[in-house]
Amino acid sequence: MVFSFFKKPPPEQKMKARPSAVPRPGDPRTGASGGQPPEKQKSPPAAPVGLARSDLPFASPVTDAGAPPLELSEFVFSEIAAEFQIEAEVDPIDAEAEEAAMLFANGQDQAVRELLEGSTRLHHSGPGERLWLMLFDVLRLTGQKANFEALAVDYAQAFEKSPPIWRDIATTVAVQAKVVGTALFKGDLTGDNEAGFETVRLALKKNPHLRLDLSKASRLDGAGCERLLALLQQARRSKGEIELLGRDHLAVLLDSQIAAARPEDRACWLLKLELCQLRGQFEVFEDMAVEYAVTFEISPPSWEFDRVVDAEPSPLELARPDQLLTEAYVIKGDIKGSRFNDLAAYAAANDPVLIDCSTVTRMDFLSAGALLNVLTTVKRTGRQIVVRHPNHLLAELFRVVGLRSVAAIDLARN
Repeated sequence: MVFSFFKKPPPEQKMKARPSAVPRPGDPRTGASGGQPPEKQKSPPAAPVGLARSDLPFASPVTDAGAPPLELSEFVFSEIAAEFQIEAEVDPIDAEAEEAAMLFANGQDQAVRELLEGSTRLHHSGPGERLWLMLFDVLRLTGQKANFEALAVDYAQAFEKSPPIWRDIATTVAVQAKVVGTALFKGDLTGDNEAGFETVRLALKKNPHLRLDLSKASRLDGAGCERLLALLQQARRSKGEIELLGRDHLAVLLDSQIAAARPEDRACWLLKLELCQLRGQFEVFEDMAVEYAVTFEISPPSWEFDRVVDAEPSPLELARPDQLLTEAYVIKGDIKGSRFNDLAAYAAANDPVLIDCSTVTRMDFLSAGALLNVLTTVKRTGRQIVVRHPNHLLAELFRVVGLRSVAAIDLARN
């Protein structure tokens, strides 16, 4: 069923921008007579916090059979003053993305597919790309590999870039769920920074799959690059992984060091080749490998196709410089009627508050509203909130309910 607020007005008609609207149960005081809606109800007191989990330290709770059912009237999706209104035109792409997100949240897979297939026939560039990415997610989550691959061909022709890659849901869960540790490298990437490297070594020991943010380093030297390369190799030998964040920033620092072409900076060349490998820059890698062989008169590393990773997410801006390792609150599976009762306890003990949505296949509208309510309360405490790796359908649902106003969204990588 498509809600009436998805209907597009004629071009000459404008609507008032207002706080995010929520469908409410029928009320005899509203409707054709033009009566005003009843005053918003306040959210009920939070349920007792429970932290027991068998597989993860924090995970989204299943629906509590003993709890009263969720009602739309429980949620307050915006606190913007009612008198604050602006004139704004309805963006057709926003409207289609919103409708598709709501249909998918409601379990209407065929309807959302038909809607997005029609949208991709109309939009072949620019902002319309997000509708294509939503359709890729629909096809992947519903197991339609042949249709996914056919769409990939059309996408490559329309946008002139590589399309998303098909991954089975089970494989995606295994790959995305393994990276749980986040570390911020303190200080400069220099050989004498014992404290910085020791902290990363301990973090890697605790979490063999680690996201290491290098965006705060202001300088580097050959010895520091050599120590970082040793950590990367150590992680691979132990079947772990260090995912480097701030790679663009690191590349700029390396270029300034490599320009001098000093033999003692060979580790800087090797680290730059490693970055080219991770970013899939094959031609840059090949050119630099030739220069490396001439400069140092030894064979350069070889290109490894299976080590190319996807585009880098934005570095995490940790709220406290000394917050070096943070476990995420994990939401997983098909979420229906969840109140996220234990999220407040996790948030009270962590800053930033990391919400891992990489293994969420679907979330209903009421659960998204409940998540927004909890995070709105958390935001008032001054904590930073990052929602990591939701698929594009879920990200659009978060936009509908207004969650982007309280949290940064780090989209899932294709």
